Amino acid sequence: MVAIYDYRLPSPALRDHVRLLQVVGCEFPKSLTHLPVKPYWPRAENCLSFFPKDPEKVEYGFDGKLIESSRSRLYGQHLIATNRHVGRDFMVIQVQFQPGALFRITGIPSHELTNKFIDAEEVFTKEIRLVNERLSYTSHYTEMIAIVENFLMYLIKNEKKSKRPIDKVSHFILQKPSVVSLDWLADQACLSPRQFYRQFLEREGISPKLYARVARFENTMRLKNANPTKDWLSIAMELGYYDYQHLVRDFKEFTNLTPNTFLQYESKAPERAFGKIET
Repeated sequence: MVAIYDYRLPSPALRDHVRLLQVVGCEFPKSLTHLPVKPYWPRAENCLSFFPKDPEKVEYGFDGKLIESSRSRLYGQHLIATNRHVGRDFMVIQVQFQPGALFRITGIPSHELTNKFIDAEEVFTKEIRLVNERLSYTSHYTEMIAIVENFLMYLIKNEKKSKRPIDKVSHFILQKPSVVSLDWLADQACLSPRQFYRQFLEREGISPKLYARVARFENTMRLKNANPTKDWLSIAMELGYYDYQHLVRDFKEFTNLTPNTFLQYESKAPERAFGKIET
């Protein structure tokens, strides 16, 4: 079996728009009859993903209905876990945008993308088709990263909307999701509370409070993966939950499962087969 797990910062010129570039590749032998599935918990993110090899199929929750991904896709803020069914020769190059950056690039109100995947060719059409073709004929993933970054530079030069103070506020929420006072955040964004709520929904896809909950939930999973022996109550207290039941409520809302049940699914993710843990 062969695996690539490369999480890296983008080129400096892209960092105002891109938080992280993630390259994940898994090649499984034909003798393996059942390929592992990645339970992907909700994260505070908007992304552009490319699939230069075998496509991925997505299952919302655990309903058994698989949706095959296009060669490249945009996806907005998700509030429910998805199961990612990888291919036998699988690779994804995922662009994780800075808060507000996808809205700035596309001009599409982010609430129209909440809990949705869309074919990126429907938005970028001709340009991204050429990128997808080039990626399919490129052998090494470092060369693919260069192709993707060049495309991102093109998008940034032609972005539809400008950066605003509210984008910095969204970034603050990512860093400190347990410290959320809407009046204070609105003041930092130079907006009234009503304007702040409306613009946040437009740029991030969900309300500020819900965005903070998703960001904290993401931190919860990362902390547990980094410290598997740490009990859930300690994690809940460390991340600002009122109590353990408060954490359980978020798990049930975002995954439809209890913490331990979701962790059991996550322990069988593709990266685990290669001794990797997502943290």
